[in-house]
Amino acid sequence: MENRSIALDGPAAAGKSTLARKAAGHFGLIYVDTGALYRCIGLYALRNGVSSKDLEGVTKLLPEIVLEMKYDNDGVQRMILCGEDVTDDIRMPEISNYASDVSAMPPVREFLLSMQREMAVKYDVIMDGRDIGTVVLPDAGLKVFLTAKLEIRAKRRYDELIEKNVATTFEEVLSDMRIRDDNDSRRAAAPLKAAEGAVLLDTSDMDFYESFNALSAIISSVMQL
Repeated sequence: MENRSIALDGPAAAGKSTLARKAAGHFGLIYVDTGALYRCIGLYALRNGVSSKDLEGVTKLLPEIVLEMKYDNDGVQRMILCGEDVTDDIRMPEISNYASDVSAMPPVREFLLSMQREMAVKYDVIMDGRDIGTVVLPDAGLKVFLTAKLEIRAKRRYDELIEKNVATTFEEVLSDMRIRDDNDSRRAAAPLKAAEGAVLLDTSDMDFYESFNALSAIISSVMQL
């Protein structure tokens, strides 16, 4: 079922989404950004005045939430939350911490698990997140753990936010990312770690094209695509 699935895990701002999206287009796969799902849950909680750490409050919201993934003419994944396209809204800095907190909640993970697995049943996918190879698609044909040094990831995220005219500083982004890393690696439910058998790809000293070429080489050799 999942022989044609690729699980791409790693910490925040390691380049997972950008590389996975390009790899999907290159190899004819469907790209699934699972982090966007958790961001949608976080955004819904924020909009409803529920703290990101309020397990009971967030859990009570879940039955109200209707999530859809759609793809535009360019193949870009669009996130639809209760009928509203929130693709841009979920990328705001405050949503990152919300996403990290709600993703540590077992009811939230269970709520989204079937949706993620169904995508791998329907399509040949490259799916990125924090626990794809360890929990969501443990039988994926290829597992890659993508990482880079903290400071480099923070600089990448900072540049991305500045390009979107988001008011922030590098120090703020670095601090937020350090907290996110700590939360993701220490959480009880599916902590961030490399899956057994995963190929490690550290892009600290690579630009985007070097990173893409390295990932493509791994995919080509293992998946024979």
